[in-house]
Amino acid sequence: MQTNLNNMDKFEELLNKDLHQYLLSMKEVDERLPECPDVEEKWDDIAQAYIPDGIREFNAYPTASLGWMMYLGMAVAKCWDTEWDIYSKLPDLYAYLRDQRGYDNMDEYIREEVLLLKGDDYAATDRLVGECASRVHNALMHQQIEPGTKEAFYAYVTCLRQLYLFGTAVQLHRMGYHMTKMN
Repeated sequence: MQTNLNNMDKFEELLNKDLHQYLLSMKEVDERLPECPDVEEKWDDIAQAYIPDGIREFNAYPTASLGWMMYLGMAVAKCWDTEWDIYSKLPDLYAYLRDQRGYDNMDEYIREEVLLLKGDDYAATDRLVGECASRVHNALMHQQIEPGTKEAFYAYVTCLRQLYLFGTAVQLHRMGYHMTKMN
């Protein structure tokens, strides 16, 4: 199992580098990624609630299954910036977001009602999340992990975690939060 964990660490590092470089090239994040402990602490709860839905959809809609997690990272960052005293107390923030329009339309709900995107920004965000999800899915498929195994599950969760964190980073960047080195 130790070898598999080492491989998973390497896989997560590969995903992180690829997404970071891509999002840097699109000017959607800074060189130094933001730190937002409140949003990062929500990861476990969001993931635990999301995984049953995400896994169920993965075979038929892998990029949606992955991409929705990036939208969730963006939504949680936006909630943190606006009404965190309310949203942080919800017993299941994922279910709250999902149940507004259902799993299949959660991306649209988040873009329209949480992020308040319209027109070009709405379409550009759809393309950005789609590209990130495609990149992660491609990297996952290149791992040649046997489906249905414990390793496949861990790899999927690793993908979701990176997409959540980069969704958070993109949204914080868009809202004007920038991490700069202090002298």
